[in-house]
Amino acid sequence: MPDKKLSRRDLFFIGAMLFGLFFGAGNLIFPVFVGQEAGTAYWPALIGFLLSGVGLPLLGVAAIGLTKTDGVFELAERVNRPFGYGFTILLYLCIGPLFALPRLASISFEVGLAPFVATRISRPALFIYSLLFFAVAWWFARRPSKIMVTVGKVLTPAFLVSLGVLLVMVLVRPLGGGAAAHGVYASQPLATGFTAGYSTMDALAALAFGIIVVKAIRQLGVTAPTQVATDTIRAGAIAIVMMGVLYALLALLGRNALGVFGRAANGGPILANVAHAYFGDLGNVLLMVIVVLACLKTAIGLITAFGDTFKELFPALPYQGLIAFAALVPLFFANIGLDRLLAVSTPVLYFIYPLAIVLILLGLLSPFLGQSRWLLNTAMLFTVLPALLDGLNALPADAKIGWIAQLLMIGDHLPGFAVGLGWIVPAVIGVALGWVLAKTVGRAK
Repeated sequence: MPDKKLSRRDLFFIGAMLFGLFFGAGNLIFPVFVGQEAGTAYWPALIGFLLSGVGLPLLGVAAIGLTKTDGVFELAERVNRPFGYGFTILLYLCIGPLFALPRLASISFEVGLAPFVATRISRPALFIYSLLFFAVAWWFARRPSKIMVTVGKVLTPAFLVSLGVLLVMVLVRPLGGGAAAHGVYASQPLATGFTAGYSTMDALAALAFGIIVVKAIRQLGVTAPTQVATDTIRAGAIAIVMMGVLYALLALLGRNALGVFGRAANGGPILANVAHAYFGDLGNVLLMVIVVLACLKTAIGLITAFGDTFKELFPALPYQGLIAFAALVPLFFANIGLDRLLAVSTPVLYFIYPLAIVLILLGLLSPFLGQSRWLLNTAMLFTVLPALLDGLNALPADAKIGWIAQLLMIGDHLPGFAVGLGWIVPAVIGVALGWVLAKTVGRAK
């Protein structure tokens, strides 16, 4: 009997589900901010942003598919088992309870609901909203087998319709043509756009959501490993194309906003200003619907992925207890303030992103480079140290003192260090050296 394949309809819904899982809080506000800052350097900045915000997630999904693994742990433990546990736990904490999940509640409140709340009660209102937000996300995450219906067939279509209303106006009635590029975007728009894509956390999410996609495909009757891999990549391509189109339009929204409004500190106020400019007070309601839907569907996916993965890592732990933990912890972090949350998360992302990129590329190139421990360990060793320096360099200026300042003097000698890409050259050297060791020392044993 030939291997069962997904129908086009099922494939589309899984792709829509994956898009829905990806496209959350950061995916709305960060491309908007990139567009504002890039201005007339819109195209090179957008290309850089798409390379990391779209290209890397596609490669991440492809790596899960091509290596025929169920998720990030199986991919990471090929380096060594301690690395597999350490990297997987750190990744899921970043895109789960510590950073991404709290950010979903913070952004959806500050961008969507804050205009309707008096300033004097904003803090208790944020807490109550966060409590309700994570309670709803936990409720849907209790039944992971239903996530394709909840996210792919209900929440994602509703989100696309509401966001589409705003983006159509951006195209037919542009507010302006963009000002001159601002800050680092004026001199290095491509590289700055690339590292700005880190903040979406999509490359990390691609590794994290792999387990959900694989399970959804298997639930539809596709069991042959090769076909599961093929359908995983096809679903990933659908999701990534949808994301790329929306990123380009959101960046355009941010660029054109400077025709009417002044610069904002992040993409949230820009979205609010533009929505109000087009639709008046109804624009505030529309934006509230957009951000709440965007953040809720991603929160459901992140809590589900956290529970699924930690259940596999630690079988003695109950799934329901794990998702309760994943929903409860971010409730507190969501209330420390968006700016403070972003300031803490950015250095961690600058550290973990290079590890994820190298891991993804090693997985994709394994048919050509092999999977020798010499190769994998050497490549990671040469990546982790400069990635740590990149993370330290992303700290606030007042934290770069003492031993941190001394370490950063080493990083100044690395190409691309000033824009968070100091890890690239050492990683390439590590891969080359690891390949040579695999061919010589590895074969001699």
